[in-house]
Amino acid sequence: MAAQVLATKSSEISPCDDAGGVRYVAQQPILDLRGRVHGYELLFRNGTDAFFQGDGNLATRTMLDNATVFGMGRLTSGLPAFLNCTAESLTQELVQVLPAGMTVLELLETLEPTPSLIKACRNLKAMGLRLALDDFVWKPALQPLTQLADYIKVDFSLTGSKERKNLIKRLKPLTLALVAEKVETQEEYAEARAEGFTLFQGYFFCRPILLQNRKVPANRLSHIEILNLLHEDSIDLNKLTGLVKRDASLTYRLLRLANSPVYAFREDIRSVQSALMVVGEDTFRRIAVLAITSELSANEPPEVLRMAFVRGRFCELAARLCGLDPTEQYLLGMLSLLSAMLRAPMEELTPALALRTQIRRALEGESNSDRVLLQWVECHERGDWAASDSAVVSAGLNPVEVVVCFGEAVEWAEAALRSVI
Repeated sequence: MAAQVLATKSSEISPCDDAGGVRYVAQQPILDLRGRVHGYELLFRNGTDAFFQGDGNLATRTMLDNATVFGMGRLTSGLPAFLNCTAESLTQELVQVLPAGMTVLELLETLEPTPSLIKACRNLKAMGLRLALDDFVWKPALQPLTQLADYIKVDFSLTGSKERKNLIKRLKPLTLALVAEKVETQEEYAEARAEGFTLFQGYFFCRPILLQNRKVPANRLSHIEILNLLHEDSIDLNKLTGLVKRDASLTYRLLRLANSPVYAFREDIRSVQSALMVVGEDTFRRIAVLAITSELSANEPPEVLRMAFVRGRFCELAARLCGLDPTEQYLLGMLSLLSAMLRAPMEELTPALALRTQIRRALEGESNSDRVLLQWVECHERGDWAASDSAVVSAGLNPVEVVVCFGEAVEWAEAALRSVI
């Protein structure tokens, strides 16, 4: 897996190591049956080499160091963190540096269930650490580990329905949570639910079932009309105020955002008109897009909104690095998940947006110069380091500066999210 997600949440900690290399952290959300984030799998990478191309033990030691440097609480907002571990890190108890209450140790499918490994896992469980078996396929030798596991993760892309049903039947007597990995579509999500999985990892929430020729509700159309007004060089304040005031939920969100710590104004803002006058056009554009996006995604998992916030802010901050327009890039990032929010194909939505043709095509997925930052953040969310590197190189960007922008965007998005939920 966005998830966006999706990266270090601290702008106070440098994303560079002592040697000057870039430290990347991607968060991949694991959702429960209600669409809430249960925890995050963390994918770390140092420098310009793809993280897991080298020695596995060195990779895990670096991961443990990164988790310590960044701080687990900041990386997951206090939710469980799922971390890949090697036999060395388990048997030599290197993972004891991690906070027991919020850490889930993932045992890779390549690990041999030796007596020393099983003993180490028992000891770690006694210390309060939880265990997950990753990419699980049943083998008799793994039975002792299944008795210790809190989670078993099954790769949907590598297993068939019959194989999964037999596996679930075998595991039924055990008290553990079943995680469906690499669930990429709503159809796969529905199938996983029906089979008995209770946790889900994948971008299915970004790729919902699209309803062709679906009529977009009237209030959603008014939101798009507001977005169009916000994109004009000079805002018609009276028209904009009238449109916003027609939607009580949007008015509430706008006022709450305008009075939130994100903007930190000294006096309370009590009306839409006051918000427009006090914060100014540029700031109001940001507030309005935040509020409208949160309203558009009201029926979707909160992670969709979080990813939209991160993408928008990152594209805005990084725009200065490559000579792109920050306002356009902010809209591009924020609206990149519009299809998931409205469950309609992006091609049917972009004609209603008063954006440049190049930006509309970027929203539709065309690879062009305006899409380079969005492409980078999409690759980063998946932990696809090779593709994110390619995006940076093609744009002639400094990877350190890009990662700094991303870290700032995640922290800003967390504050914004607290203001609208």
